[in-house]
Amino acid sequence: MSEYVIDDREMPRFRVSRRAMVDPEVFAKERDLVFNHTWLYLGHESELRKKGDFKTRTVAGRPLIFARDTKGALKVWVNSCPHRGAMLCREPSGNARFMTCFYHGWSFGIDGRMVSMPGDEAYGPDFERPGLAAPAQVDSYRGFVFVTFDPDLEDLRSYLAGATEYLDLVADQSLVGMEILEGSHEYSVKANWKLLVENSVDGYHAVSTHQRYFEMVLAARGSVDPSMLGASRSIDLGNGHAVIAGAPATEGLFGRPLSEEGAQEREQRHAALRERHGKGWVDRMQGNRNLVIFPNLVIVDLVMGVVVRKIDPVSPDYMEVTAWELAPPDEGDELRKQRLDNFLTFWGPGGLASPDDVEALETCQVGFGGVRELPWSDISRGMNKEVTTTSDELQMRAWWRRWNAIITGEVLPPEPKAPLEELFTSPSRAQEPESSSV
Repeated sequence: MSEYVIDDREMPRFRVSRRAMVDPEVFAKERDLVFNHTWLYLGHESELRKKGDFKTRTVAGRPLIFARDTKGALKVWVNSCPHRGAMLCREPSGNARFMTCFYHGWSFGIDGRMVSMPGDEAYGPDFERPGLAAPAQVDSYRGFVFVTFDPDLEDLRSYLAGATEYLDLVADQSLVGMEILEGSHEYSVKANWKLLVENSVDGYHAVSTHQRYFEMVLAARGSVDPSMLGASRSIDLGNGHAVIAGAPATEGLFGRPLSEEGAQEREQRHAALRERHGKGWVDRMQGNRNLVIFPNLVIVDLVMGVVVRKIDPVSPDYMEVTAWELAPPDEGDELRKQRLDNFLTFWGPGGLASPDDVEALETCQVGFGGVRELPWSDISRGMNKEVTTTSDELQMRAWWRRWNAIITGEVLPPEPKAPLEELFTSPSRAQEPESSSV
């Protein structure tokens, strides 16, 4: 039996050792076993609009350059000069044909090949002129670009398993493809990174933690039908990925009401999407979803917006978070205005939700100081049910079972649950082919 997870199907009870949140040895194992052997989110293809565009990112502790070369292909390079290690790109973004190391002047094309180095003749004609290093594999699905540092890891689509369906639900919200908007939210949390993974797919905390937000919704809407909360499901998608998904009825539960102009445009957009994809698929699209892709990518399609959140572990009790807004490039000014307002006022570091979550997670981390007296956290909610909703914790248990298998080798079977209703399974009748120009 694992020292970190107790999966008792008889009681039933699911517990996680709080040592996993505080122990430096566990953190070191995660760096090695989890982040070196999974597909990790890097960015979205739409962020690189022109040839020569680049972004610098950190993934699994590695500084990376995410670029579009002069032929238009996506490239990913380790942001380190092969000479003595200095960073080549020290700006967060830009456009360039060449990257020159400021330390000794070695220069490389955006395609990773060496262009020149000062005093080339001092190295001799047979000296191997190195190019830039790259992750073992790079691939994309529907515009979402991932890297892995494991050359033997399964292909990206197989790794994503059932999560592809929910990426499709996001990507299909525009007939011309989705785009990441300029700008991002960047903040840090003094807590273990896994707490934010849990929180991002935790519907149980919503009403108690975000009380002031729901008070605002009630003030704006007059009333909210409490039955909406039951029109949702938590779903294990395989490989540690999971989602909490709301039916179309939950659309009116979150956010301030749209203006009349915004509501009309949204209905027109939905009508065009129904013509292409069918009513059942667009009904699902009109609901909401919080998707976690193991280990550290979260996509939240909620409150009039799609948030892409990357969680970067720094130490056992500290993480850094970056969030972007994904949107249809062809939407009108009124919808875009309200989308950006929600991205700022709800999801922003000073908004109506994120500060509450940060406070909750940081108090958890302080509470873990009593790990000897209270060694276990409980994630049992919904184990005794055949149908689990967003306020249950099936989605977290699915993630933890995968984490436990990687860290300890103990493979725990998934929980048997009732089949999903058609409301949560209707397919698209005109699925776009997957996007990949890597």
